Amino acid sequence: MGVLITGSTGYLGSYVVAQMLSDHKDRLLLLIRAKDQQEAKQRLWKSLQLHMSFHEFSQYLKRIDLFLGDLTKDQLGLSDEHWKTLVSSTQSIIHCAASLNRKSEKSCLNVNLRGTLQVIALAKEAHQDHGLRRFSNVSTVAIAGQRQDELVYEEQALDWSRSDYDPYARTKKFCEHMIEKWLGDIPYIIFRPSIILGDERFPETTQFDMARAFIWLAKLPFLPFQKHWKIDIVPANYVGHAIVTIHQKKDPAHKIYHLSSGDQSLNYQQIVRDLEKKGLPLHHTFVPFLEPLFRKTIALLSMMPRSWKITKMVSLMKVFLPYLTFNTVFDNTRVVQEIHRKPKPFSEYSYPFYVFVEGHKFQYPYEPYARES
Repeated sequence: MGVLITGSTGYLGSYVVAQMLSDHKDRLLLLIRAKDQQEAKQRLWKSLQLHMSFHEFSQYLKRIDLFLGDLTKDQLGLSDEHWKTLVSSTQSIIHCAASLNRKSEKSCLNVNLRGTLQVIALAKEAHQDHGLRRFSNVSTVAIAGQRQDELVYEEQALDWSRSDYDPYARTKKFCEHMIEKWLGDIPYIIFRPSIILGDERFPETTQFDMARAFIWLAKLPFLPFQKHWKIDIVPANYVGHAIVTIHQKKDPAHKIYHLSSGDQSLNYQQIVRDLEKKGLPLHHTFVPFLEPLFRKTIALLSMMPRSWKITKMVSLMKVFLPYLTFNTVFDNTRVVQEIHRKPKPFSEYSYPFYVFVEGHKFQYPYEPYARES
């Protein structure tokens, strides 16, 4: 019996897997899209090398069962035999897998909605077979929809009367709804991370989309934001630690947790002044009256030909801009009380993060896979 984890080769999923391997003894059941076991191991190693050496990885493989499947297919793309094995082996589930493609309705529908339906089907069958200890679903604070100048609590976040920013937020909101309505008597927990950016322990990262937006903004001498606007950034290691710790608890206090910085979130002035103090050779000026023009310029440039090298960056900025200007943070009292720890402020690790991302040109220096001895 073990813990089924989806999305193990993703950025946040790698933190969950690494935390489970280092702090707990459970066997891990990982669903990975690959043509054979060797390719699955290679994909998993690429994901986990941010957290461990290859020697450690090869030792941990003894505690891992790899299931070659696809989240969007019936029975998770598994044969009848492998599906039955997974059902009978699953003691609990951490569902991390998701499409973060905020521009593609198709991708979000397939992965987030259809994928979650398949995992729910497995959970119900496993629960009927032998009882499922817990179903933990990794959602997002983006389910809160369009907001402005708010502090949002867990029970107030999901509001069906509000419009959504993008397909990602919309489908994750429906995933929460499906879990609440269809899991029956299976115990569940919903985790809602805020903006995940960097790691408070070291500067390295393997996730660069939000990092690109951060670097681009850090290089702008004029920022079209109000300097007092807060942005709720939380480090990836804190999110991974919280998910694993609460999932493994016998009796967590709540069903929903915001994994965020809450009222300790920094405002833009605090972030940029700290970067300047630590060595960023640029002084920033806030010009909030330019925000409407900035939005229109971003929208226009995002439609330019791909041969323009700024198109990718501008498209990312168009996607993230609503989350950068809504000046909304998410209360984290529950998670702090549950794990007895607050996340470090972004200012404590932002500059080393900036130096790594900029210095490595948005690429992680992956090590090749070496076959186990």
